[in-house]
Amino acid sequence: MNRPRFWRTLAVLALPACSAGADAFLRLPLGAEAMLPVPAASPLSCAQVALGRRLFFETRLSASGETSCATCHVPARAFTDGRSIARGDRGAVGRRNSPTLLDRAYGRTQFLDGRAATLEQQALLPLTNPVELANSPDEIVARLSAEQSYRRAFARVFGSEGVSLARLASAIASFERTLVAGDSPVDRALVQGDSGALPEAALRGLRLFLGKANCVVCHEPPRFTEERFHNTGVAWKKGALQDSGRYSVTHRAEDLGAFKTPTLRNVELTAPYMHDGSLATLEDVVAFYNRGGNPNPNRDPLLRPLDLSAGERAEVVEFLRSLTGPQARTPPSSCP
Repeated sequence: MNRPRFWRTLAVLALPACSAGADAFLRLPLGAEAMLPVPAASPLSCAQVALGRRLFFETRLSASGETSCATCHVPARAFTDGRSIARGDRGAVGRRNSPTLLDRAYGRTQFLDGRAATLEQQALLPLTNPVELANSPDEIVARLSAEQSYRRAFARVFGSEGVSLARLASAIASFERTLVAGDSPVDRALVQGDSGALPEAALRGLRLFLGKANCVVCHEPPRFTEERFHNTGVAWKKGALQDSGRYSVTHRAEDLGAFKTPTLRNVELTAPYMHDGSLATLEDVVAFYNRGGNPNPNRDPLLRPLDLSAGERAEVVEFLRSLTGPQARTPPSSCP
């Protein structure tokens, strides 16, 4: 099988370890880029990532003390929640589907509408959102500061300056940067050249993905997203726009109803699909794009009917399922 030119053999990257030794605390999976984007102001360390992991599952960040980041971003569901629309603290109903956190280290912007420029900003906003964790900055800092183990953990990572919201965001963002997907059958086939990694149906689906279906125009390998925003018509229902999408951030008319292209990594695990969770299965998604999305005044010109047969649609779905790899390898919850 000829490998597409955009794939290259990728060395497994070992990031700096917390302590001396042969094994680093984090290794990127097969299929990931050779460099993980990390801001100079917040270098990864085992201790900081471990603190971020703990905070990610910490229910005391919420007003009720019962909800955490992991409530809407469940590891077993590729860091989504399986709901059409997310639910926050005390059952508050949100506006949109919970997007996966996989590969957000590579993101140009965060959230479905791109309203956060960094993972640090993304980590902060849900804390005070009334339909997410619904807490206050002062209460969060007070709760964490009251526990000695947190004071010690923050001091270990950030020095003796204590708990703060900015340091909390830095730790959670560091943990989220480790959530990198890969090691899928597609990676084994196209990076390692394993001719038996993909069944024939998935191989045919790959050719359709790159050719007739033209999915690759928006879902660029190796992360299977180009991080841009498109109006596919999902937000257009009953002759009206139900969600302004990217427009709420940019206020540009061309962004009305546009949402970020999601990664297709582990997409088999992230149902239901689209920003409103309106498509239940991958078969539904492929059928939606096969008919060219939903017509509306701002529909992206890239969308057009694809004329895929039922068999071809099934093959595209088989390829998409072949993008599922093991859960991202995260560092240990504690460090030497």
